[in-house]
Amino acid sequence: MGTTEQERAGCPAVTLDTDRSDPGYRAWLNDAVRKVQADANRSADTHLLRFPLPAGWGIDLYLKDESTHPTGSLKHRLARSLFLYGLCNGWIRPGKPVIEASSGSTAVSEAYFAQLIGVPFIAVMPRTTSREKMRLIEFQGGRCHLVDDPRTVYEVSATLAAESGGHYMDQFTYAERATDWRGNNNIAESIYDQLRMERYPEPAWIVATAGTGGTSATIARYIHYMQYDTRVCVPDPENSCFFQGWTTGDADARCEAASRIEGIGRPRMEPSFVPGAIDRMMKVPDAASVAAVRALEDAIGRKAGGSTGTGLWSALKIVAEMAAAGERGSVVTLICDAGDRYLDKYYSDAWLEEQGLDIAPYSDAITTLLATGEWRGR
Repeated sequence: MGTTEQERAGCPAVTLDTDRSDPGYRAWLNDAVRKVQADANRSADTHLLRFPLPAGWGIDLYLKDESTHPTGSLKHRLARSLFLYGLCNGWIRPGKPVIEASSGSTAVSEAYFAQLIGVPFIAVMPRTTSREKMRLIEFQGGRCHLVDDPRTVYEVSATLAAESGGHYMDQFTYAERATDWRGNNNIAESIYDQLRMERYPEPAWIVATAGTGGTSATIARYIHYMQYDTRVCVPDPENSCFFQGWTTGDADARCEAASRIEGIGRPRMEPSFVPGAIDRMMKVPDAASVAAVRALEDAIGRKAGGSTGTGLWSALKIVAEMAAAGERGSVVTLICDAGDRYLDKYYSDAWLEEQGLDIAPYSDAITTLLATGEWRGR
């Protein structure tokens, strides 16, 4: 038998037609994908709530209530997409852990889906993370891995995955690509479907805050794909670099301090943040975010997290601009998660005093706007 070209080059002969599929694994994979998709099939769409505005303005303000997902936040959508992405890429394997750098809602939601398909889940987080957050992750079957230096969560997550043979989910890289932004009942398609019978079915603005940047990317891409005229605004809290990076075009923008508005704001320009898809950004004071979230409770009786307040403050500013210009139309923002997770923070006057936050001027600005149409916010 003659030698092959590969053997003549000093390499051992190999079979070029290989089959790495395992019937047991494929059966597990099919069942895991079915379980994750069934979770979406069991869930009714989240509600689109109206925020009361003076009728004479001819402007409607809506909040899409993502707190009604099974794990209580907008991150349930992201976790579902990330799990489907990881499963279909062959990255998530039976019996091997899924690992994420998160101490918040993403970790809670990912722990839920890991438990659903029967794989271990580890959330890497700073040692200073509140016990309540850890409890929520552990309630969903996850395990918390604590680090002393918050800046090391990415590196530690990758190391744990490599050592265990597991998968580092890496939400900050894959959030913008795991979601099907062309449709498939993503959050953007859902918003437009729910507005279909309203007087302004195509909103003038959609306001979406950014943690990974995945939600704003999904909404903006869908709008461009469907050729709508809607604009997308991304509000950024204090101690976050997204606004700086967007305005200066600096992909290496950094912020050393940690955001006080949980779930949004990042110390670096995350790979999933897509600046070119966004029409406008606002820098929102943390005190304004808290004032807005308390105003939300007064207006519709719902407590929400601080990220909802950041979005609502920006949405109200846009409403004020539209009213001043005599424009009519609709504006949509999000209720990202429920406020019962933050009773000791955004609903605590003691916490506000400890943080040196005075919400009175911002609360007054919202009250004045709704009473007179005049915007006194910054």
